[in-house]
Amino acid sequence: MTMKASDIDVERVELIPAAALFRSLGDPARLAIVRRLAAGPTRVTDLVKAVGLAQSTVSKHLVCLRDCGLVDSEPVGRASLFRLTRPELVQMLSSAEAVLAATGNAVALCPEYGIDSCCAREVS
Repeated sequence: MTMKASDIDVERVELIPAAALFRSLGDPARLAIVRRLAAGPTRVTDLVKAVGLAQSTVSKHLVCLRDCGLVDSEPVGRASLFRLTRPELVQMLSSAEAVLAATGNAVALCPEYGIDSCCAREVS
């Protein structure tokens, strides 16, 4: 069975939300925040300590994650308590770690996305 170009285009369009999800988690800082939130709800000040970034940077990443529907918050006194909106994110992180362990972290050597790629250098 041969796929027509229009079928391929529809398939690509259907994958756009999944690609956006992976891009939202593609920043090491956001991934660290999600990993910390997987342990339970926390305040921004605790996230700042956990990920070692400035409060403004953590807040910026939390806004991104909130806009993506991955985290939400509730006021607790003068602070806000952040939590993951989807428990499936914890399973996804576990699955990703299993894939990395099984591949020997080969993605780290990938010329496009690995440690030495231009994108990785921007994070450093």
